[in-house]
Amino acid sequence: MAKSSAGDSGRAGARDGNLSIVAVGMRVVGELATDGVLKVEGFVEGSIRADREVLVAHGGIIQGDVYTREAIVGGKVVGSIYADERVEVQANSVVQGDIVTARLIVSEGGEVNGRVEMGDPRALERGASVAAGSAGREEQPAPAPREVPQPSEAYP
Repeated sequence: MAKSSAGDSGRAGARDGNLSIVAVGMRVVGELATDGVLKVEGFVEGSIRADREVLVAHGGIIQGDVYTREAIVGGKVVGSIYADERVEVQANSVVQGDIVTARLIVSEGGEVNGRVEMGDPRALERGASVAAGSAGREEQPAPAPREVPQPSEAYP
């Protein structure tokens, strides 16, 4: 249901013929997967896996989780983003969900409403295990409270 194009010579994915576009006015329901770049100008309901990059254009909406190497959000994502390298949230765009990535850029006016976890170079692996096996992240037990040393009687 996505349109492929090799006309934009400015993007690496486009040069290789691996640019897929969900165009304005297009609605896709279901999972999308590509080994290249996916640009969303319309509406996607479902998870997205793009080996290289996911671009959400101004006016584009994704309702589902995103798994990629790099994500640039100029529209709206309602779901979690798992990006191995980088996530950029541009001005006037919204992410309503968690972000797991090595690097994060949020421009002034960009919104992130969720948890942010950074520094994990294996975000895709973590995201894939979450998507494959559980409805959410496994809860880890809370650490035992540390005892606070009390001042000794020797001090005035």
